[in-house]
Amino acid sequence: MKEPVSIHWFRRDLRLEDNHALSKALQSGKPVLCIFIFDKQILDKLENKEDKRLQFIHSCLISIHAKLKELGGGLKTYYGEPLVVWQEMIQEFQVGEVFCNRDYEPYAQQRDRSVYEFLQNHGIEMHGYKDHVIFEKSEVVKDDGKPYTVFTPYSKKWKSKLNAHSFDAFDSIPQQGQLHSSVTGELISLSQMGMLASDSFQFPEKEVSYEVIQNYHQTRDLPHLRGTTRLSMHLRFGTVSIRMLARIGMQLNEKWLNELIWRDFYQMIIYHFPHSATKAFKPAYDRIPWRHAPDDFEAWCNGKTGYPIVDAGMRELNETGFMHNRVRMIVASFLTKHLLIDWRLGERYFASQLLDFDLASNVGGWQWAASCGCDAAPYFRVFNPTLQTDKFDKDLRYIRKWVPEFGTAAYPKPIVEHSFARDRVLKAFKEALKQE
Repeated sequence: MKEPVSIHWFRRDLRLEDNHALSKALQSGKPVLCIFIFDKQILDKLENKEDKRLQFIHSCLISIHAKLKELGGGLKTYYGEPLVVWQEMIQEFQVGEVFCNRDYEPYAQQRDRSVYEFLQNHGIEMHGYKDHVIFEKSEVVKDDGKPYTVFTPYSKKWKSKLNAHSFDAFDSIPQQGQLHSSVTGELISLSQMGMLASDSFQFPEKEVSYEVIQNYHQTRDLPHLRGTTRLSMHLRFGTVSIRMLARIGMQLNEKWLNELIWRDFYQMIIYHFPHSATKAFKPAYDRIPWRHAPDDFEAWCNGKTGYPIVDAGMRELNETGFMHNRVRMIVASFLTKHLLIDWRLGERYFASQLLDFDLASNVGGWQWAASCGCDAAPYFRVFNPTLQTDKFDKDLRYIRKWVPEFGTAAYPKPIVEHSFARDRVLKAFKEALKQE
C-alpha cells in the first residue's frame, strides 16, 4: 500500500523561508511532497514564447528543487490543466491532505474552487492559508462589515489592526525525513512546454536595500534614480516574504509601508469586486466613448508619441520589463486622457510586458489613471506631461537615457496637442457621465 503524503502546492509563494502553507504541511505528520503546476490554460495564451516571467519562475523552481533534494526530497513539476493534473496525481500518490497559500484573483478563485470540490469528493482536505498579504478578504472592513473602497480609511484601519502576530514568520525549512523521497529526475523544461529560454536577461536582485527604504519618501518619484527597491517582481511571485518586508517598513519608512498597504488594498478589491478585472469599478464609466485609434495606440506602445517622458517610460518597459511607478501613472494618464483610448488596452499591454505584472495592482493602477476605479483620480485631473517632466525629470536624465534622439530632427512631433486633448477628454467624460 502507498504511503500517505501531504502535498504542498507552490503557486505565488516560490520560497522555502517563511512560507505559511508549507509550514502547515510540514506539521501534518506525513511526508511532504512539494509540487508546482505550469498551468496550460495560462501558458497557451502567452504570445511571447520567450516570456521572461516564465523563465524567472523556472529559475526559482530549479533553486527550490536543488534545496529540497539536499534535504532528501525534491520538487515535482507538472504541465497541464490543474484539475486534470490533480486527477492524475491522486492515482499516482495516496494524497492525505493538500496545503496551499490563497490567491485572490478571479481565475485563481475559480481554479481553486474546482480543485477543492474535486478533492473533497475523494475525501481529501485542501487547506488554504494567508501568505501573499498581511490582511486578506474581510479582515480590514468598515464598521458595518462592508469592504472599503477608499484607500486612506482602509490604511488607517489596516495599521490599527497590526499587532505582534501580524508579522510572525513561519518555520518552513524542511528537516531531514520530513519530505517525500520519491521525487526523481529534473523539472519539466521550458522547451517541453513549447517555450524558449534566453540567457541574456538579468532579473532584479532580491536583496532588500535598507538605504533605499530609508530615503524612499525623498527619492520615490525621481525615475532617473534607483529610488525604489525593485522588489515588486519578487513580491508578485512570492520569492520574498511580505511579512518580512512589512516589518522592515514599520521600522524604517511609513511611506514605503504604505505602498505595501496599497498592494493589500488592491488584492482586497479584486476579491470583493471581481468584475473590476475587466469592467470599470464605477459602472457609469463604462459609458465613456473610447476612441478606436490603432495608430495612436501603436505609437504609445512603441514610445513614439512625441512626448519624451511618455516615450521614455514605454521604451524602458519594452526593453527591461520594468517601469518606474511615477512614469506608469504618466503614461497611463496619457493613453486614457490625451488619446482617449480604453484603459483595458493599456492594462493588457502592461500585462504582456511587465515582469512584476499583478492583475489586482495593474487593474487598480489603470483604473485610477482612467478615473473609473475605486479611490481614483477625478476625471478632470489630466497630467500635463511637460509639467510632470519639469517636476520629476527636470535635468532630463531619465529622458535622455531612453530617448537619445530627443531634441533632434529624428524625434517625432507630438501626436496630439495637450490643450486640445484635455478639452476633448473633459467633454467626453462629462457627456457620458451625465447620462442616466
